Amino acid sequence: MEMRQNIVFVGAGSMAEAMISGMLQKELFLPNQISVMNRSNYARLEGLNKEYGVTISQNKQETIENAGVILLAIKPKDVAEAVLAIKDHVNENQLIISVLAGVSTTTITDLLNKEVAVVRAMPNTSATIGKSATALSVGMYASEDHLLIARQLFETIGIVTTVAEKDLHAVTGLSGSGPAYVYYLVEAMEKAADDIGLEKAIAKELILQTIIGAAEMLKSSPKPPALLRKEVTSPGGTTEAGIKVLEQFKYQQAMVSCIKRATARSAELGEAMLQSVSEKN
Repeated sequence: MEMRQNIVFVGAGSMAEAMISGMLQKELFLPNQISVMNRSNYARLEGLNKEYGVTISQNKQETIENAGVILLAIKPKDVAEAVLAIKDHVNENQLIISVLAGVSTTTITDLLNKEVAVVRAMPNTSATIGKSATALSVGMYASEDHLLIARQLFETIGIVTTVAEKDLHAVTGLSGSGPAYVYYLVEAMEKAADDIGLEKAIAKELILQTIIGAAEMLKSSPKPPALLRKEVTSPGGTTEAGIKVLEQFKYQQAMVSCIKRATARSAELGEAMLQSVSEKN
């Protein structure tokens, strides 16, 4: 599907690049429908132009005014500076999509001081390989049509779900930060493999396929994870011996506490961001 309207990325980091790559692969946009701008790193913009054929421009007014969708992909701490810099060129017929963790849709509309539709997204870093888990929420001026546009964009880099904006902190703690929890587990498995004498390359292959296989089982089987675990945990066997050690170290409780703390930290950062923006606005 090809979209008729233009899109401009404000920010040119890894998430912006992942989305550009996904949108072009899925033919949602043509290269000449995509513009990218950032604050100062022109070399980065030239690299994206060379790789994807997207438009780069120093004419901020023209670029913003000609866009149907404006996607904010800068660092959250830079939101006030970035939004205020484009404020005069934004109109109420456009759609703003934000991937800024902790920055509410209300904060963005307040900075713009206009009744502009804002959709907020929380993807994760697996977007770079088209495997993101993204949650969307809508601001007060966003319609179902706006949500549909955002869904189409983020489906180019993975799966998409919709939640109330108040739940985005939980999404951040669970799936937004989630890849790091898996990487941390793999670090431990690699260290254990080294301790028990397995060659690193062999261990890595076995670990990755084990995780991929388990994930596919969870995805394809109607059985809950607890049942799948019990089915491979024979009484008196090796798996049971390993699980008992995890229970001694309260592994599940640690993971629950991890996700709860990450969720709380997202809320804390959101409050701090709101305070910072209100002081600058």
